Amino acid sequence: MKSLYKKLTKSSNNYYMIHYRMLADSLNTVSNNNYIDQLEYYGRKKQTSVTVKSLMETAQGERLDMFNLNKQLLDNINMNEKVLLQVACFLHRELPIRLSSQVIDLEDFNVNIKSSYINTICSWYKSSFTQIRSCPVPINKELEQKFAHMIESIAERHSATLITMAKGAHEIKHKYQCQYNFYDENDIQKRLDSFYFNRIGLNTLIGHYLALRNGPRDNDMIGLISLEACPYDIISQAINAANYMCTRQHGDAPEVTIYGNPEFKFAYFPSHFRYIILELLKNSMRATVETHGIDNMPAIRVIIAEGKEDLIVKVSDEGGGIRRSNMNRIWSYLFTTADPSILENMLIDSNPRDFDTASPLAGLGYGLPIARNYARYFGGDLTVMSMEGYGTDSFIYLPRLGDKNSVV
Repeated sequence: MKSLYKKLTKSSNNYYMIHYRMLADSLNTVSNNNYIDQLEYYGRKKQTSVTVKSLMETAQGERLDMFNLNKQLLDNINMNEKVLLQVACFLHRELPIRLSSQVIDLEDFNVNIKSSYINTICSWYKSSFTQIRSCPVPINKELEQKFAHMIESIAERHSATLITMAKGAHEIKHKYQCQYNFYDENDIQKRLDSFYFNRIGLNTLIGHYLALRNGPRDNDMIGLISLEACPYDIISQAINAANYMCTRQHGDAPEVTIYGNPEFKFAYFPSHFRYIILELLKNSMRATVETHGIDNMPAIRVIIAEGKEDLIVKVSDEGGGIRRSNMNRIWSYLFTTADPSILENMLIDSNPRDFDTASPLAGLGYGLPIARNYARYFGGDLTVMSMEGYGTDSFIYLPRLGDKNSVV
């Protein structure tokens, strides 16, 4: 097996570089084959820093010179297939590290909490870890196809993680609500922030690889990254989705007016942007309907501003605003002012999926804090300013990623 790989010279950016020593870790199990030992072994390894710039360059074949798989194996395949082999080999080594880290953190979190839902999520991560460790290194086209099918099954397994974790958080809340104010419990909040943040990285790497395999939906797409993401179009799509969800629940939805340049485009992850703006629109629509009724709804305004560093989007409503005493709590994964019956219905749903428009308009409590995580993941932010008795202004700051070295 050693003859298949060459030791590469040191590089300041080791993304997708296949060093013999690193591959040896993937090709051989740890000396003790005990499952727990393997988890701990990979959990101690450092994650590889992956930048958005390197994701784009690798997907375009600009880093194939760093991929020293045996030349004979690469001669008979095209550039796109070489790129897929390069990305798949990296994921085969990297994903066990990230998955085991999540398992260790979740189990530590759940020692005293003892949530059945968190146990379920932990079992998913363990299964995915075992599945990847049992899969051969994808060093040829056939093995890469087998690896891709496995990754698709892993993505499906984790498709309800957000909703399941929200159920776990509410299970914890009901267990301990008599002991402390759960909304203000910083340790639990930090642990959930860390879990969701790391999940974004995992999902981005997996989703990017699968998108590369499926080919571009549009000419400007490189995996999950759009070189020409149009905020106006993404916001319009989110308005349609929010309108559908609001109308289904309340019978109608307020009008939304977009102000800004409809031709402006920038490099970004459209799926991340869409999630953030959809959460804000859902909140604004619900607040507007519940404050004014469906017969006298003021319009929601969305303003797009093109900054030199960031794209800034403001969502402004007249939905009655948020109490000052609740402003810090809106970032808690447990805080919601929605009807509790909505959550109860979600708890008995046997087939939930994240990001599904069949989900309720509000009620789970995780939408806003996770939207902020998505904004912050690549160096942006999400802030909220509110006037109780009038309405709320929410601001999305998204950096222009074209020349950024933001880490995944």
